[in-house]
Amino acid sequence: MTAPDRPRLNMIAGPLLGEFLLGMSVAMGGLWLASQTSDAAAGAFGLVNQILETLFVVFRVLAIGLGVVVTQYLGGEQHASARRAALLALGASTWAGALVVCIVVAGNDLVLDWLNAPDAIVALAAPFLQWFAPALMLEAYNLSMASVLRAHLFSRDSLKVMIVMHSSHLALAAVLMRGWGEWDGIGLEGYAIAMLVSRALGLVMHLWFWRIRMQLVPQARDWWAAGWNDLWPVLRVGLPGAGVEVAYRGAFMVSVAATARLGVTALATHSYTLQLLKYVLLTSMAIGWACEIMVGRLVGAGDLRVANGLVRKAVRNGLLASGSLALLAALGAPWLMRMFTKDPAVIQAAQTLLWISLALETGRVFNLILNGALRATGDAIYPAASSVASLVLVLGFGSFWLGRMFGLPGVWMAYAIDEWIRGLLLLARWLWRGWLPNARDSRRRLRAGR
Repeated sequence: MTAPDRPRLNMIAGPLLGEFLLGMSVAMGGLWLASQTSDAAAGAFGLVNQILETLFVVFRVLAIGLGVVVTQYLGGEQHASARRAALLALGASTWAGALVVCIVVAGNDLVLDWLNAPDAIVALAAPFLQWFAPALMLEAYNLSMASVLRAHLFSRDSLKVMIVMHSSHLALAAVLMRGWGEWDGIGLEGYAIAMLVSRALGLVMHLWFWRIRMQLVPQARDWWAAGWNDLWPVLRVGLPGAGVEVAYRGAFMVSVAATARLGVTALATHSYTLQLLKYVLLTSMAIGWACEIMVGRLVGAGDLRVANGLVRKAVRNGLLASGSLALLAALGAPWLMRMFTKDPAVIQAAQTLLWISLALETGRVFNLILNGALRATGDAIYPAASSVASLVLVLGFGSFWLGRMFGLPGVWMAYAIDEWIRGLLLLARWLWRGWLPNARDSRRRLRAGR
């Protein structure tokens, strides 16, 4: 199982940017389709998306750990170990997917109650969330298999899968949600059904690329086996990152609950603004993921000086990109928000949030890029430990209290303050080279075959 020579960072970031753009466009398209029904439908769509993103933390444990472990193995020329880790993705994804499906089926009413969702939102969100359950198992497979493809530097093949998967999702969702001809469609649930079909198609394509690119053909046992000895290196990297994700999503859901208390209009404004901002962070996300892949390979090969320069350049480029895009979004808010609503109060409120987002998105750059870079060196504990206090006190309690004092802009202020606190802590860790001992330990473990 071989991989091509190491390319430049932009050659990896480009296809990743395409993947993220497609994924965000499907979510944006779904929100637009929901908004054509009512602001309540749009609020339900946004709320369910936040719940699903929280549950996807379970899948990210695997995707994060697999990506780092496989890149380090490949950088150290340990191809047999990389092959074992890749096949492990399937069995681990089966169990992770089953866990999330059980949570969705059994606990959706409890989650919606905890979020203080208005009655008008609950009536739409509860059945909508249930319809996602069948697609979640397939989503677990696709995320893990895509992570393995990217780790082998087959980012263009991963992009091809995402083009087909997301295009089919959006096209089918448009028909099922809004209808065709005299048929009126089935509303929000159509988005979930379209996701199921598209993820099944994505799984078939991933299996095909695994066969032709990496000569990996899973056997029946690979779909359920997840040995502890093979899984531990993945969890050692993934669990601390998952801890941050759990803390972040939990604190963020507190902010969503605080927003829901402000009413349907505030929740719809929150959903519209979040979807628009996802386009702002796309470039930094792509740079961050590409940087993580490259740093993992460089650590595996022992090129730590090159890794240091690569990360510094990535942070600089991310700040320039996100700052520019956030400014454009704030300036264009009066026109951009008309894609979703004609309500002048919603548009004005969203524009205020987008101006605050200039601070939010520049602070977020450090977290998007440095979290992955530190994790790829084996320094997984510090990013988790340094983030917990800010997530709980600023993002969680801060959004609740600032929301009560200043309304929705107060919630957004808490978002920005939290991103800058956590980002500066990560920047200090990298600049002061606190990651070096962990990178050297990772290199020694690879040589020892552990």
